[in-house]
Amino acid sequence: MDWISFWDGAHAIYVSDRHKQLHYARIAADLGRFVPGPGARVLDYGCGEALAADALARACGSLTLCDAAPGVREKIRQRFEGNGRISVASPEEVEALPDGSFDLIVANSLLQYLKRPQLDGLLAMWRRLLAPGGRLLLADVIPPDVSAVKDAAALLSFAARDGFLGAAVVGLVRTAVSPYRKLRGELGLSMYREDEFAGLLRSAGFQAERTRPNVGHNQSRMAFLAMPRG
Repeated sequence: MDWISFWDGAHAIYVSDRHKQLHYARIAADLGRFVPGPGARVLDYGCGEALAADALARACGSLTLCDAAPGVREKIRQRFEGNGRISVASPEEVEALPDGSFDLIVANSLLQYLKRPQLDGLLAMWRRLLAPGGRLLLADVIPPDVSAVKDAAALLSFAARDGFLGAAVVGLVRTAVSPYRKLRGELGLSMYREDEFAGLLRSAGFQAERTRPNVGHNQSRMAFLAMPRG
């Protein structure tokens, strides 16, 4: 199994329906802060199920949702059928788009599942797809000192604040023996120091800086805002 197959199948990453709904609502609200204007063309690359994408779409002119998992894409298409601001695309369809297609490109909680050659290829593509003055937001980047224990603590804090603490405790126990834990052990997660990642972006032709807060509930992880250098 690889990460795409994992996310395309049944999994227990979300400890309850409430957790899942709140997670995606928080993501949409946080991403909305970065939309440059009501007419902006936005790409959410590696969007997952994007349950609250309609809220993000209301803040921009058009929203393209891209995920590598075909089953996830089909769910998104069905969920937002009839919403003229939202389109769904595969990675191959995004790659075929013309230069300058987007004013904002978002990759949230994606980079940990990519090997370095994959990331380098995506950075080159995203740079090409950004319109002049466009921005790239890379969020939920994991530093090497953030362990599974810190991630669990962040989830428990989120759960206590938003009313699903019991489900979170049970869910963490379930995750400890789940395929996710096994796959994480086999494939690993890509992690970056802040200075290392900023340098990586500079090498890819971006001017970039860390932006706070991170997207989502886990503030032990990092977000970076980047613009192509001229």
